[in-house]
Amino acid sequence: MVTFVPTRPGPLADVPTFSRAVGGAESNVACAMAALGHSARWVSRVGADGFGECVVAGVAEYGVDVSTVHRDPSRPTGVYFRTAADRGSGAHEVAYYRAGSAASAMSPANVDMRAVRDCRILHLSGITAALSADCHDLLHRLTAPAASRPLISFDINYRPALWREEDAARTLLELARRADIVFVGEDEAAEVWGVTGGPGAIRGVLPEPEVLVVKQGERGATAFRQAAGGTPSEGGTPSAPSRATGPRPAPAQGTSEPTVTVNAVTEGTFEPSPTVTAVSTIGAGDSFAAGYLSATLRSLPLRRRLRHGHLLAAATLTTPTDLAPPPTRAHADHLAALDDAAWGRLRLAPGWTQTAWAPEEASTP
Repeated sequence: MVTFVPTRPGPLADVPTFSRAVGGAESNVACAMAALGHSARWVSRVGADGFGECVVAGVAEYGVDVSTVHRDPSRPTGVYFRTAADRGSGAHEVAYYRAGSAASAMSPANVDMRAVRDCRILHLSGITAALSADCHDLLHRLTAPAASRPLISFDINYRPALWREEDAARTLLELARRADIVFVGEDEAAEVWGVTGGPGAIRGVLPEPEVLVVKQGERGATAFRQAAGGTPSEGGTPSAPSRATGPRPAPAQGTSEPTVTVNAVTEGTFEPSPTVTAVSTIGAGDSFAAGYLSATLRSLPLRRRLRHGHLLAAATLTTPTDLAPPPTRAHADHLAALDDAAWGRLRLAPGWTQTAWAPEEASTP
């Protein structure tokens, strides 16, 4: 979509001017992955209009393959307006104008399914499922068991303004249970499914995904994963069940990762967030997913994957935009490798990703 961001704080009714940007959960992840040095493709539909050209050019600027983005001559590009206030605050407002948009017309019949599946990881979002019945059918098809299926990553990304409450609970649970890697906020799980009691309770509702990452805001994140037999595992990488035989990252060797008991029967690996001076939280969840998926493709240990997620989220948290330039890979690897004490002392403020850094510097920033 094209996003209009206010040039000053205040209610939408009082803001006189807006600046234009490109927004979208999946495109944010694609752009961040490309910025991290991975090959990324974004498959979507935009209107054959100026806003569509703006979106495609903006995503392509990051190095993302946009060759399969279709221009729809009969439907417009989606647009939304938001206030400067963060989600979750009482002052936050958002106005979506995407009913009947080009993206809402995506379906199994008009999307290049070969291009979608030609990847190691296919990242999907609950936002797309909310756009239309055709979009829901598309995600249902993409998450179906298939020998040729890549690793499916699914971010719940619950947006109340796009859903009827009962539809959201049922559809998001269905799609999450069919995915391999699932990202969900602790607050989202409470809002959409009424699940409270912490990450372990959420895992109880979602035992099927090979990896479940529960984001816990500024506290950190807890990851659960299963062994090949479908039982919780403390080590390794996602297994390869019969429903999805796409490439899998190789297990990291010689790693030992502490776990924390979150309830009487379920264990997960918790990694705290560094201390961040936040400017805006918009887009941080997408950046977290990109950081985690990047580290997954590199076969890093689970705690490092969570730390890379935190670092990419911190890059976005410390800027006013939905998507921020990430730190260099060497810089992020250096920080993710800190010992627990140094990681606990880490303080990330606006501009930290652009701070000059050299490998010979001390290990405690």
